[in-house]
Amino acid sequence: MILNLDPKFAPFQNQEEIKFQSFTFSGGEPHIKINPDFDPNRKVTITHRLNSFNDLGLLCITVDALRRMDVKIIDLFIPYFPAARQDRVMIPGEPLSVKVYADIINSLQLNKVTVFEGLGSFEDATHVKVTKADGTSEVIEGKNIIIATGSKPSNLPFIKLDKERIITSTEALKLPEVPKHLVIIGGGVIGIELGQVYLRLGAQVSVVEFMDRIIPGMDAALSKELTKVLKKQGMKFYTSHKVQSVERNGDVVTVQAENAKGETITLEGDYSLVSVGRRPYTDGLNADKAGVKISDRGQVEVNDHLQTSVPNIYAIGDVVRGAMLAHKAEEEGVMVAEILAGQKPHIDYNLIPGVVYTWPEVAAVGKTEEQLKADGVEYKAGSFPFKALGRARAGGDLDGFVKILADAKTDEVLGVHMIGARCADLIAEAVTAMEFRASAEDISRMSHAHPTFAEAIKEAALAATENRALHV
Repeated sequence: MILNLDPKFAPFQNQEEIKFQSFTFSGGEPHIKINPDFDPNRKVTITHRLNSFNDLGLLCITVDALRRMDVKIIDLFIPYFPAARQDRVMIPGEPLSVKVYADIINSLQLNKVTVFEGLGSFEDATHVKVTKADGTSEVIEGKNIIIATGSKPSNLPFIKLDKERIITSTEALKLPEVPKHLVIIGGGVIGIELGQVYLRLGAQVSVVEFMDRIIPGMDAALSKELTKVLKKQGMKFYTSHKVQSVERNGDVVTVQAENAKGETITLEGDYSLVSVGRRPYTDGLNADKAGVKISDRGQVEVNDHLQTSVPNIYAIGDVVRGAMLAHKAEEEGVMVAEILAGQKPHIDYNLIPGVVYTWPEVAAVGKTEEQLKADGVEYKAGSFPFKALGRARAGGDLDGFVKILADAKTDEVLGVHMIGARCADLIAEAVTAMEFRASAEDISRMSHAHPTFAEAIKEAALAATENRALHV
């Protein structure tokens, strides 16, 4: 049985719908009455088409209300591309547990968090004005205030984003069709991740990157291996190319770029994704009213305790310096909460892992070889290929390797870099080892279950310890 909150969206044929007697909202709380003949013990799947994040919040509240009515909710069906018509949804939605979303609301309620919806802006150092969608506003007061406004996609000054054909990562998540040819400007993490998504869906994908390699912030060996794998899958790369212009004519987007020799190339596609990084989002914050300093790069300036120039105002996440990563922001949020509770926490930013969610996955923590060379640090390196790993051979995931960099004298692990199956999960072992300042030999002497992908870390550690890998 399907409980369909959006009658225009029908993911299954011949579905049976539960008819509402009434479905109204007052103050954001749903008031629902279901026909008397409805049996709440029957299995129910909820489907809902999300057109915005507000819809997601509304769905969470609705689901929670239904649960309180003892309706047995089994699954939640949400399509990945909700803005498209059902006949054009590119990726089929998959059943998701209602708890994934409804528990967000429950968690806030259980922790006595009050949510104010609207645009927040400072009135002074202790008062924030919240302007709501209907134009009304209210002012709330806080002893301590945390700025966590995140980031937005950046753009190049000469590119006019129309958000239809010339798009950012935001629009790329809800395209109404699979592009025939997607031209991506920027070979960083987000551009490569989204590029592979559309490549797998059947699009031709071309990447134009100003630097001499993709994912330039990561170890060069990872970039080389990922490039090789993606080329094998059909992605085209134009590295060391500077974009000169991006123009749209109807359904055609033309990108012109200049290579290192001064030669101009022209790429035509039906979509162009501008993925040149992200910028801190402080629009409308009125930080100056509170005395909060903003850097030339648009970041909120903070000290080592994440305090701004105003002692009772803190800032975390993408809006401050450092990597724009969700887990980095999470650690900073916990840190500020602990500081306000009188504790003395600390974050080692060198041990914040980075992940590229392609397949194979790419992950790293600590120093790259390029950084160690630039700093004049003597180091040793050990690598182990996935193709020599039993678990990888059994599953057919043969691309990739694990590389461990260790101090040449002390053997302390300085960096771990990996590309391959499940590396997004495997990197946690490296973070744990480095947090406790493990040596490569320490890791090599730890028992790793067989057959697992994690054995590649042990083997790389053996390789870094006098080249003693067992299975190469």
